[in-house]
Amino acid sequence: RSLTRRTKASWSVLSLFSGSKGAFSEVFLAEEKKTKRLVAIKCIQKKALKGKENSIENEVAVLQKIKHPNIVSLEDLFESKSHRYLVMQLVSGGELFDRIIAKGFYTEKDASKLIQQVLDAVKYLHDIGIIHRDLKPENLLYYSMDEDSKIMISDFGLSKIEEVDNMMSTACGTPGYVAPEVLAQIPYSKTVDCWSIGVISYILLCGYPPFYDESDANLFAQIIKAQYEFDSPYWDDISDSAKDFIVHLMEKDPNKRYTCEQALQHPWIAGDTALDRNIHESISAQIKKNFAKLKWKQAFNATAVIRHMKQLQLGTSTEGPGPNPSQAHLLLPHENAGASGCDCRSCSTYLSNISQLSDFNPLGGARGRITPL
Repeated sequence: RSLTRRTKASWSVLSLFSGSKGAFSEVFLAEEKKTKRLVAIKCIQKKALKGKENSIENEVAVLQKIKHPNIVSLEDLFESKSHRYLVMQLVSGGELFDRIIAKGFYTEKDASKLIQQVLDAVKYLHDIGIIHRDLKPENLLYYSMDEDSKIMISDFGLSKIEEVDNMMSTACGTPGYVAPEVLAQIPYSKTVDCWSIGVISYILLCGYPPFYDESDANLFAQIIKAQYEFDSPYWDDISDSAKDFIVHLMEKDPNKRYTCEQALQHPWIAGDTALDRNIHESISAQIKKNFAKLKWKQAFNATAVIRHMKQLQLGTSTEGPGPNPSQAHLLLPHENAGASGCDCRSCSTYLSNISQLSDFNPLGGARGRITPL
């Protein structure tokens, strides 16, 4: 899919999104001058990416291939001497958890319909040879504030175009959502995304994550063993079909794990086994309790990840090279990022009248994850 690569004169920046300033970029609300269409422009400081240019080139290469109604799209791109600009589709409906909490009525059917959209979009990605590698609730955004708004997948910073042999070995993703084979440093394929969808489905039906421990080593050990439960009383009112769906996605053996195509055919998605019972009260209470800690928990030390892998004696698999501990770092949460972002004073024509909007990230994005350099 070709992009016009217009100049920045085609756009008028209206304001900076509050909370959207990161180590390498800032996100601005902008208007296309010709059509008055609103977009989000990701402004990336070139000097901050020195030596890591391949990361943004990979993200752009991935985004240029994508055109799907449930995936945030790249609309345009341009650059100056000091910055690169990605013009992204604007999604303004907010994050998944916030919308669930705001609802007064929430059922298995709601969760099923949401996961169906995610599965359809990820199947599309897999069909064109793209693996997202960082699927998690924070990267699922609602397109608009409408009650029946569609869900959108965002943040392709860790995405990868499949290799010829369909196997990868770089350790990346968000702890808690990564598949066992990633932590075990075993070459992996697109089924890592299916595992992550299973984890998301689990959370959507109980409000807490399947794996949790204050000790990082214990957390990784749980994931590697696929050691999770459907705890009572939280799962007592959830259908057996929903549990069966999750079990097939959160299967330790990637060769036995459901693909997106198989998951889309499961009765919980394609049939009528998802229950209509209102589970909003328990789900919202658990989300508030368990995910209020996200902002501090996601200040995750990737060095500790590698250290704990060694402590668990997870050597490099003979099937392929494992990750180099020196090739991992943590992308800090936007709100906690210490490095200065884009110095947009150089874009004085654009940014003369910046005012902050509400605190949400229009592009999604990692708030704490292991990322390859």
